[in-house]
Amino acid sequence: MLRVIFAEKGAGKTKRIIEEANELLKTAKGTIAFIDDDKSNTRDIHYNIRFIDASEYSLHGPEMFLGFICGIAAQDFDLEALYIDGFRKIVKSDLEQLAGFFEEVEKFSVKFNIAVTISINSKGEEPPEYLKRYLA
Repeated sequence: MLRVIFAEKGAGKTKRIIEEANELLKTAKGTIAFIDDDKSNTRDIHYNIRFIDASEYSLHGPEMFLGFICGIAAQDFDLEALYIDGFRKIVKSDLEQLAGFFEEVEKFSVKFNIAVTISINSKGEEPPEYLKRYLA
């Protein structure tokens, strides 16, 4: 399952997914990972959730980020949920060009039974048409 939270900066996206991750931890049978574009939210995320600061890795574009996500799942066969915050800062690509990326993430999510939640700053624009099916 792939969900996207698409809203303006300051709308509470980060707080929402941190709360969701921390709440899921109470009932999760597998592990949870949280990818962010910096370390600013480290203290808000429960220590049993694997926190990954994507800025520590040289991620260049959506293909590399998809490989990064697959690598996380490959090393953790018990991964149940993956939360991604700061998506635009990590991927550094125009949303209009990312339809294929989201299709691949959806396939990945279904194949490995991993719930993926991605938060995206809208920057005042409407979501691209392809993205609307994933909106939460």
